[in-house]
Amino acid sequence: MRNVALVGSFTTEGDAAPAPSAERYGIVSVEKVGDDLWRFTADMDCCGIHGRMPIVVPLRWAGDTPMIAMTDTTLPGLGTFTVRLFFHDDRYAGTWQHGERRGQMQGRIESQAAVPVA
Repeated sequence: MRNVALVGSFTTEGDAAPAPSAERYGIVSVEKVGDDLWRFTADMDCCGIHGRMPIVVPLRWAGDTPMIAMTDTTLPGLGTFTVRLFFHDDRYAGTWQHGERRGQMQGRIESQAAVPVA
């Protein structure tokens, strides 16, 4: 994945309004940095982060399908998460948990123009 955006929605269990919320994450690049570790360079505008940052996550393969598989993984500046997120063709879907909050996420992987490094 290079110069794409994850564009979709997420739900939060237990919210009074169960309607999904919009989400968008810009992915500048993804590169393997260890046996099961991959660095996603992402443009973030959530969770108190506004800008480009590298995020190293465990990524596993089920055949030809990559899946982020984090269990109680601390991401610097973001907190501790448990995530199962798979990517297939131009779609993504999965589950997330951050503390007591949890839900599902899903959407499309869209090409975008290369964004210069800030």
